[in-house]
Amino acid sequence: QVQLVESGGGSVQAGGSLRLSCAASGYTYSRYCMGWFRQAPGKEREGVATIDSDGTTAYANSVKGRFTISVDNAKKILYLQMNSLKPEDTAMYYCAADPYPYGGTWPVYPENFESWGQGTQVTVSS
Repeated sequence: QVQLVESGGGSVQAGGSLRLSCAASGYTYSRYCMGWFRQAPGKEREGVATIDSDGTTAYANSVKGRFTISVDNAKKILYLQMNSLKPEDTAMYYCAADPYPYGGTWPVYPENFESWGQGTQVTVSS
């Protein structure tokens, strides 16, 4: 199974930026979808962005134009660049991996991903 470890979370004021990282180790896939999800207290875990092994990306409407997902295949690190952060972005953020590419479809569901990181907290203040 793929091991995933997130880092880069923290506290930031509205309008600020953060970059999250997710390092993969152990067994890794040649074809994949990797994604970022988030969960706020009292809410369902929701998809934020995905990237396939061929470079295809997809985003939730709430983050389009503000967040960018990318991957460094040589280093096996997934990134989420978050700009123009809003208080409603406050959540625990998780990275996930699956051997099946999504092809840019949306929405994306947590139950379709087989490997998960431990999460990193993002807090955005007004």
